[in-house]
Amino acid sequence: MIMQILLSELERDALTEIVNIGVSRAAASLRRLIGAEVLLSVPSAEVISRQAAAAMIADREQEPLVAVRQDFAGPFSGRALLILPAANGASLVRAVLGDSVDDAEALALQDETLTETGNLVLNNCLGTMANMLRESLTLSLPDLDHGAPAALFASGMRPEEEVAGVVLFLYINFSIRNHDIRGYIAMLMDMPSLAMLQQLIASFISSVMDDTAGSP
Repeated sequence: MIMQILLSELERDALTEIVNIGVSRAAASLRRLIGAEVLLSVPSAEVISRQAAAAMIADREQEPLVAVRQDFAGPFSGRALLILPAANGASLVRAVLGDSVDDAEALALQDETLTETGNLVLNNCLGTMANMLRESLTLSLPDLDHGAPAALFASGMRPEEEVAGVVLFLYINFSIRNHDIRGYIAMLMDMPSLAMLQQLIASFISSVMDDTAGSP
């Protein structure tokens, strides 16, 4: 095991709840965009090595993958990825564009639409996480990558960064109209960033407990 830092069960539960609030806000934004019910959920959060995260996705997904990525910087920094099997990405694009757009036009708009939709999801997740932890993050413009899990994690990284650090790994379920779409959110961070995130989560838990204790 390459990690010296592990989240406790309570910290993991708190982080999962924070992310779920973020994806719920993303679902509300998508619902306004699409005009149909959108449900998103994150069952659990794990902190694992990049190699383990790549292997986990590779074991589950046999088809090509697409990923929307954004770098984030602040008290904790790293890179966020929304990773989808290519067919699921196409289903998400079709749900966003609607039936009024024909197949040829949908294909032409696929990368742009997927990038914008991924940006919406990641912004809500990262923004909610920062707000609830009483911090702020600066986000880069989104980019779109295609490839195998290991290549997606390494895209744009220096060689020494590709094997270092850990992944906050989240499985995500979409339900949009008649589309059931699975995917993953991965937040790549180095150990100092993970340590800072753990401290902020611990402070969040303490504040919640203090508020609960002070309630009549």
